[in-house]
Amino acid sequence: MATIIKESDLVQSIADAVQFISYYHPQDYIQHLARAYEKEQNPAAKDAIAQILTNSRMCAEGHRPICQDTGIVNVFLKIGTDVKLELTSTLQEACDEGVRQGYLNPDNKLRASVLTDPIFERKNTRDNTPCVLSVELVPGNTIDVQVAAKGGGSENKTKFAMLNPSDSIVDWVLKMVPQMGAGWCPPGMLGIGIGGTAEKAMLMAKQSLMEDINMYELLARGPQNKVEELRIELYEKVNALGIGAQGLGGLTTVLDVKINTYPTHAASKPIAMIPNCAATRHVHFVLDGSGVADLPIPSLDAWPKVQWAPDYNQSKQVNLDTLTKEEVASWKPGQTLLLNGKMLTGRDAAHKRIQDMLAKGEPLPVDFKNRVIYYVGPVDPVRDEVVGPAGPTTATRMDKFTEMMLANTGLIAMIGKAERGPVAIEAIQKHQSAYLMAVGGSAYLVSKAIRSAKVVGFEDLGMEAIYEFEVKDMPVTVAVDASGTSVHTTGPEKWQKIIRQNIKK
Repeated sequence: MATIIKESDLVQSIADAVQFISYYHPQDYIQHLARAYEKEQNPAAKDAIAQILTNSRMCAEGHRPICQDTGIVNVFLKIGTDVKLELTSTLQEACDEGVRQGYLNPDNKLRASVLTDPIFERKNTRDNTPCVLSVELVPGNTIDVQVAAKGGGSENKTKFAMLNPSDSIVDWVLKMVPQMGAGWCPPGMLGIGIGGTAEKAMLMAKQSLMEDINMYELLARGPQNKVEELRIELYEKVNALGIGAQGLGGLTTVLDVKINTYPTHAASKPIAMIPNCAATRHVHFVLDGSGVADLPIPSLDAWPKVQWAPDYNQSKQVNLDTLTKEEVASWKPGQTLLLNGKMLTGRDAAHKRIQDMLAKGEPLPVDFKNRVIYYVGPVDPVRDEVVGPAGPTTATRMDKFTEMMLANTGLIAMIGKAERGPVAIEAIQKHQSAYLMAVGGSAYLVSKAIRSAKVVGFEDLGMEAIYEFEVKDMPVTVAVDASGTSVHTTGPEKWQKIIRQNIKK
C-alpha cells in the first residue's frame, strides 16, 4: 500500500529545514573545527577559528544566521516508488513554497540572494526562490530529503576539468586549491565528483558535501579501500599547502575531502570539485507520511568552550571619524585593529552604479572622502537589532573597481574577506591605501559590533544598498598594507615551509 505524503508536510518541512540550517552548524563540522582550533599554531588562524566557533554558538543560542549570505537552496529528493505525493502544484513549486516560507519567517528573516535572469536584468526575487531541485526515484515508501544552503563565496570557487585518463587527480587538485584563494572561507571541506559526464561529476561533488565529516575517524582506523586512501592523501597534501583558516596561513585548510565516483567513457575522466565553507549548512530528514519532519535540536554542550573577545592589549583601536591617509599608511601587514566610528558599505551592484555615475559626471549619493568602505550585504534586522548578521563578502569581486574608487572618490581603505588580486594591490600601493580583512563565517559576531545602521544610497538595491554603519570595536586584520604586502601571500608561504620542515623531521 502506498504511503501518502501531503504537500503541506513537504512544504513545512523544507521551511523548517532552511531555518534550522541557518543557525545550526552540523555537529560533525563543529567537532572537527574544534580539533583544528586545538592544534592550530598560527595565532592569526587560531583567532579566526575562535571567531567562527564563537559565532556558531551565538547563532545556535540566538537563532540568527551563521553567515549573512544565507545561500541558494539545494533540495535533494529521493522519492520511493511506493509513495503517493499529494500535490496541487508541481514538485518544484512545492519546494519553492517551502523555501519562500522559510526565508520570509519574521522571527529570523533570511537574506534573499537569488536573482531572476542571470544575464541581463538580474533582479532579486526577494524570497530566495527558486531553489535548485534534484530528484531521484528509488525503491521504498518514504521520501529522503536533504536541504542545503550554498553561499556564493564557496560556490564561486567550483572547479571542473575533463582530464585525460592518465592525468593525476592529486596533481589537479593541488593545482586548483591555491587558485581558489580564501574566498571560500576555509577551513571547510572539499567535495569531489569523478566520472560519469560533466553534469554527473558536478552533481556528485555537490552531493558529497551532504555527507558527515569523518576524517578524524578515518585517520584513526585507517583506509579500507582505494577511495579512502585517496581522500587521506588529498587531505594531507592540501593541508600541507599551508593556506590555513581564512587564507592567513596555518595547519588546517580542509577538515575533510569527500569523493564520489561513477562509471565513465573510456576516453574521459571528468572531475568536479566544490568547497563547503565555514558556514557549512545542510540537514537530512525522511518523510514517511506521519507528518512534518522532526529536526533534532543539538545540545549547546556540543560546542567547545571557546569565547572570542576583543584583545585590547594586542589590537590597535582606530577612530574612523578622524582617520587620515597618513594613519592608514602606517598600518603593518598582519596587524589587528578594532574599528570605531562610522563606515560606509557597498558591494558589486553599488560599485557598478558608482562607476556608471562617475562616467556620466553625476554626483554620488554619499561622500567617500577619507572614508572606509565595508564590502557587505547584511541580513535584515529582527526584534531590537539595528542590523542582522553582517559578515564580509569576497573582496576580489571588487578588484576591478578599486582604482576607480581610490582615484576618484577619496576612499582611503576597504574591508572584506579573502585576498586581493594584483590589480587591486597595485591600486592600493599606488594610492597608499590599505585593505582590511574581517573573518568570513562570523557574521552574527560582527553584527554585534554595529551600533547603528541606515541606508544612505541606492535603496532600491536591497541588501546591496549603501549603508552607513556606526561600529564599536569591530575586529579586522591588515591584509594588504600601503606598500602592497599581502598577508594572504606571506602567511601561506611561511606556514607551507613550516609544515614541510615538520614533515621532514
